[in-house]
Amino acid sequence: MYKTMRSQELYEKLCKVIPGGVNSPVRAWKGMGQPPMVVESGVKDCVYDVEGNKYLDFCGSWGALIHGHAHPQILDAVQKRMAKGTTFGITSGIEEQLASKVVGLIDSVEKVRFVCSGTEATMSAVRLTRGFTGRKIVVKFNGNYHGHADFFLVNAGSGVMELSSTSSSAGIPDEVVQHVVSLPYNDIDTTRQYLQTHEVAAVILEPIAGNMGVVPAKKEFIEMLRNETEKQGALLIFDEVISGFRVALKGAQSLYHVKPDLTCFGKVIGGGFPVAAFGGRKEVMDFLAPEGPVYQAGTLAGNPLAMEAGYQALSMLERDGFYEELKRKTNIITEPVRNFIKDKNLDLCVQQVGSMFTIFFSRKEVNNQEEAKTLDLEKFAEFFRYMYANGVYIPPSQHEAWFVSQAHEEEHLESTRDLVLEFIDRSA
Repeated sequence: MYKTMRSQELYEKLCKVIPGGVNSPVRAWKGMGQPPMVVESGVKDCVYDVEGNKYLDFCGSWGALIHGHAHPQILDAVQKRMAKGTTFGITSGIEEQLASKVVGLIDSVEKVRFVCSGTEATMSAVRLTRGFTGRKIVVKFNGNYHGHADFFLVNAGSGVMELSSTSSSAGIPDEVVQHVVSLPYNDIDTTRQYLQTHEVAAVILEPIAGNMGVVPAKKEFIEMLRNETEKQGALLIFDEVISGFRVALKGAQSLYHVKPDLTCFGKVIGGGFPVAAFGGRKEVMDFLAPEGPVYQAGTLAGNPLAMEAGYQALSMLERDGFYEELKRKTNIITEPVRNFIKDKNLDLCVQQVGSMFTIFFSRKEVNNQEEAKTLDLEKFAEFFRYMYANGVYIPPSQHEAWFVSQAHEEEHLESTRDLVLEFIDRSA
């Protein structure tokens, strides 16, 4: 039995000085039936709490750590960069290196701008589309999470789904969201009809939703969005904060063979540092100040340490066979679990794209938020506690994705697989 007394004591102290004891709500493990972990360190595919307990990590800083914890190549490069200074608020050469790497890898991106969080990236991208088109209405989709900017918290995914029945937030005036329309995800007919009858500035979506669990967009849905936005003079934004560089070297857009007008990146692009970005067509990006009339700025944007970490992380992704190996590792867990569910005809499913996946309880398939809201959250909480008690840390929400990194060892993947199968068999 793992000792967790010190974690609980520290969490109680945190609650006295930080709302809920956390700086991002899902970290509080609300609904999981136990106090949250307080982490001390991470190495390769494991994290260690303040008691020294070791856990196999399938959260990976919510998908950012595709190379695992404390990768020596990233650490060494950042330490050398840090010796030259930590921040300047002045342009540095490493920004060009990372920007050129992104532009070279993502076919739809001709120019890119760096920010510090996914929320900044999506918020800025929407402002840019409104400035470029001169229109107001933005279409998003139920269960897609694009950060916590006011106008995005309408039928949002991520932790909002479990904190609010409306997937929204207090403190947001109706006037702020009056030009945001949230439609059912993967609903081709409803969305097409809306786009054909309204003047829209932009459509934004997660092509692979990772904030209601792994729920990919249907190919026909993506193709319809691309066709209709082009016809109507609206811009198409892919939020690839999670999927970008995670599911493929050229992002989810390469899997769908569709070029959006703008793409938002985060997670992997920072190599473990707080980095995000948005980029796309030159004519659109040049509407940003100082070239154009759309203002966006940030003191720590393009921070040299973060740029160095991101550059190293993306460079390592270019190794031959990287993504094939990552998927092979992920399949060590997912294929046997999927086969067991099918053989036993159980009311569960595994949804996967590359190295991200979710095990859904009480449904055979999840295609949208409406279906995601019918999942068995109590059974998931029981599953979470079981895995955690056996030294495996998974995302503390049914509506989030698991992530496998290149640092995950096969024996750890196999032992995790066995634990999952044991729980499912016992609960069937």
